[in-house]
Amino acid sequence: MLRPAAGRLAGVERVPTAVRAVFGYYAESGVFDAHSLALKRRVDSRVDGMVREAFSVVEAEIAEEYGHEYVAFSYDTKLVLPAKLTLGYLYRRLDDYREAEQMTRLAVEALIDGDMRDALNDYEYEDFEVDFPTDAEDRRRIAELAQSVLQRRVDEQFEAYDDELREIYDWAVGISEAHQDEDEEFRALMQRANAGDKIAGEAIRDRYKFGQFDENPDVFDATDLELPYLKTQYDRVGVIYDGMIEMYRAAGFEIETAFKRSIVLAIIGAQIWLDDLDDYEVDFAEGQLTPVTAEYLLADSGSEARSAVVEISESYLDRAREQATVADSTLTGIATEYIHRDGTPGVLPRQLPES
Repeated sequence: MLRPAAGRLAGVERVPTAVRAVFGYYAESGVFDAHSLALKRRVDSRVDGMVREAFSVVEAEIAEEYGHEYVAFSYDTKLVLPAKLTLGYLYRRLDDYREAEQMTRLAVEALIDGDMRDALNDYEYEDFEVDFPTDAEDRRRIAELAQSVLQRRVDEQFEAYDDELREIYDWAVGISEAHQDEDEEFRALMQRANAGDKIAGEAIRDRYKFGQFDENPDVFDATDLELPYLKTQYDRVGVIYDGMIEMYRAAGFEIETAFKRSIVLAIIGAQIWLDDLDDYEVDFAEGQLTPVTAEYLLADSGSEARSAVVEISESYLDRAREQATVADSTLTGIATEYIHRDGTPGVLPRQLPES
């Protein structure tokens, strides 16, 4: 009787999303962990402190560069969620977690450094925010300073570990960057498909939606490999978190494959269900191929595309939630439920775009 009631409470829109996620996960899995929210606060506090410490060094360098006594700096850090979940996983399993926190610091700063490098490569400086007036040249310089600080800190931390960790990190970054190198080709296919080129549409279906791995990653099972967009989205975002977990393992931490699988699937699901869904109109206008824009090119109607986006996203998130339960990581299950409940599919159009 409790699970149906929890499910009904999770569906009440005026209840905060975080609370709805707790009850929604319980309704779906039957798992209720009264300590999970306290664990989340503990993990958030610790990792947020790591980010603040790193950014304080960035602030000092920017202040020196611009002749200010003090500068406030901020940068979007939502991409560190998997590191938070991994630390929470280890908190529940270790008596002595000092080394786990040290590894998490490296993971967090490496993730932010990688994201900053991507932003620099794309000439995107708007997320590098300071509390004084800047022009375009200032924003570029501030972005470069921030990234150089993070890169220096990451390089210094890697020196405390065997070379294997750096090799894993470089492997993951290499795959991600190779995917980025295909961007112009995918854009060209999208432009042709939008103009009615059926061969380009077939190429998008074959290479982007149902692309095949040269060698299947060991994180996935046979049923995962049937998921649409798995290869392109693994190469785009999933591989970074696969590599992150492998870095923890190489540092001596035992982490179940089910947990790694839940993280990778949840991140791919979140990329589609949150970012790509919200950015659909901008991405389509700019010719950016994503699973969402692809569905609007491949479907016969807007409603079919909309339904496909929802179904595909939920397939990833459902599997992530299931694997979190297998790994006994309630925090990850709740985080996945939160992602699901934070999506806004209603923003997607019911009509196909005009060519």
